[in-house]
Amino acid sequence: MANTILVGAQWGDEGKGKIIDFLTEEADIVVRSQGGNNAGHTVIVGGTKYVLHLIPSGILRSKKMCVIGNGVVIDPVAVQKEIDGLRGQKIKVSKDNLLISDCAHLVLPYHRALDEQREMKKGKGKIGTTKRGIGPAYGDKAARVGLRMADLMQPALFSEKLEQRVKENNAVLKAFGAKPINFKAVNTAYLEAGKALAPFIGNTVVYLHAALKAGREILFEGAQGTFLDIDHGTYPYVTSSNTTAGGACTGSGVPPHRMDRVLGVMKAYTTRVGEGPFPTENAEISDMLHGMGREFGSTTGRARRCGWFDAVAVRYAGMINGIDDIAVTNLDGLDSLPTIKICTHYKLGRQTLEVPPSDFAQLTNCQPVYIEMPGWQTPTHEAKKFSDLPKTAQTYLRKIAELSGAKLTIASVGPNRDQTIVV
Repeated sequence: MANTILVGAQWGDEGKGKIIDFLTEEADIVVRSQGGNNAGHTVIVGGTKYVLHLIPSGILRSKKMCVIGNGVVIDPVAVQKEIDGLRGQKIKVSKDNLLISDCAHLVLPYHRALDEQREMKKGKGKIGTTKRGIGPAYGDKAARVGLRMADLMQPALFSEKLEQRVKENNAVLKAFGAKPINFKAVNTAYLEAGKALAPFIGNTVVYLHAALKAGREILFEGAQGTFLDIDHGTYPYVTSSNTTAGGACTGSGVPPHRMDRVLGVMKAYTTRVGEGPFPTENAEISDMLHGMGREFGSTTGRARRCGWFDAVAVRYAGMINGIDDIAVTNLDGLDSLPTIKICTHYKLGRQTLEVPPSDFAQLTNCQPVYIEMPGWQTPTHEAKKFSDLPKTAQTYLRKIAELSGAKLTIASVGPNRDQTIVV
């Protein structure tokens, strides 16, 4: 498999968790390099559902090493709870299969409080964040006032820094009219979590470079999707980290020339969570998928907005990420449709656009240009190989690959590990 960066080619929630789990069979190490517990990967193995937020999906396979890199922001209390939950499901989590960067920044209660207050103040202009404090934590990182995992490993230093940061942030929360943060309660809870996490903390850059030298194969696990990227997404309706392929390098300390391929994951249709422009959004598709019990967020439970496949967005994602191969998920979600649409271009006034405009107001005014393809109207969830799929489903997948400009390598026809077709 070599060293592979896996990215979401849409607005997140593309089914990356399942594809990561599938690919981990061939990998030695799985690395999470950005985001926080605002992301969620759902993996179903043997009928058991696992929802992961910070810990890489590789934790579900034996003899695989999982690494949380320096680019991730971590709520220590939340990650300890996640570890306890996995252990409760009989999943082994120890220092032998999980390593957390000592340079990863911490998410603290005042980050969550600020996140919530800022969203409330925006009213109709809200971003639609998960209110997990991820944006404010990255903001502190950029402002050079953040606390890191290394600080938490030094209790006296951590308490001193935390007290100052709580005092400063309580002044801001007071201006919002919000409840202040209790320093003593936070200090106690975080030091307790830090003590539990101490065996997992170390220099992940040194570990990964030693693994590279030893010829071990690494899978870099993306969170969110291309159009939630802080630089390349539908700003300001984005997350606060680099969700694109370049983020795997900065968030792990592994240089670009050690990466061998980029795999883009996309649904057979399009979804997004939260606010912001969504050119191919379609109420009928949303109602159909929600009625099937699909497309509810694994982290928030929010209903996702749904629409037709957007080849304009995916084509641009291919440019940004350098996508070599694609994995198409949720093909079975379209099984009942007699006709399926694909957006090939946008119309903005008299202009025909091949790629999305950078300005979200212009993107909001874009009209999708569709082609129509025949559906298959037969179940696909039992297909084991590409030739088992209906001919029209095969044609649809090939068209998606052609419009995306990358090679189709995986098609998923259900949430289980064995409902994965290698093309």
